[in-house]
Amino acid sequence: MKDTLRQFANLASVILALAVNILASVLPLNGQNTGEISDRFPVYFVPAGYVFSIWGIIYIGWFAFAIYQFLPAQKTNPRLQKLGYLFALSGLANAAWLFTWHYNYFGLGVLVMLTLLGLLIASYLRLEVNRIPASRAEWWSLDLMFSIYLGWITVATVANITDWLYWIGWNGFGIHAQVWAVIMLAAASLLGLRMAITRRDVGYLSVLAWAFIGIGVKQAAAPVVALSAWIAAGSTLVLIMYSWTRRAAAKSSLVDQSG
Repeated sequence: MKDTLRQFANLASVILALAVNILASVLPLNGQNTGEISDRFPVYFVPAGYVFSIWGIIYIGWFAFAIYQFLPAQKTNPRLQKLGYLFALSGLANAAWLFTWHYNYFGLGVLVMLTLLGLLIASYLRLEVNRIPASRAEWWSLDLMFSIYLGWITVATVANITDWLYWIGWNGFGIHAQVWAVIMLAAASLLGLRMAITRRDVGYLSVLAWAFIGIGVKQAAAPVVALSAWIAAGSTLVLIMYSWTRRAAAKSSLVDQSG
């Protein structure tokens, strides 16, 4: 019964989060489109509009996960049992953030976004993403989905905080906004390096590269930021190739040992 409740909670969370995301654009909530609100913040850590199409992949990942965890053989999957209700709670946080964003509660939105990020980090760690062997179906439905989702929310959290700081008129300790953008790009790149070394997480790194390229395109009028973004994207692509080859080598080693 406990496992069944968890399965339905995850499915309900997906449906709720997706419904709110759709309504936020279709209605739209408070008469404002998500992108229109973002355009009100002339900050540098923001990618071109096309980059946000990644949400389509995330939505597919949500449903892939929801369906996979409903399979009879997965009802007592120890990884899913360890995950518990964290994913279900992340769906509530995702939906809640949209209300804070559309109704201009940007400070509260930062807190909600940080909560969402924390839930996804906890989920990632509990699932031991890319740390334990997984079947192909499990890797696509769990590991890859959580890698991409966490990667995008990492980027979104930084952007959200940047928007809020602009909203309250923070002067950045006198440091120019473009320099802050370069610092954040460097920090995100170092995070990518850590994920490559410790997890060989191609999904997470791919999201970072996608975002960095989008920032380079969007900020073409700010050469320092654009150049930094392109450098970050290039270095991340190298890390993706490194992670991919290391994963392939690890799989080959396992096959040789089993043989």
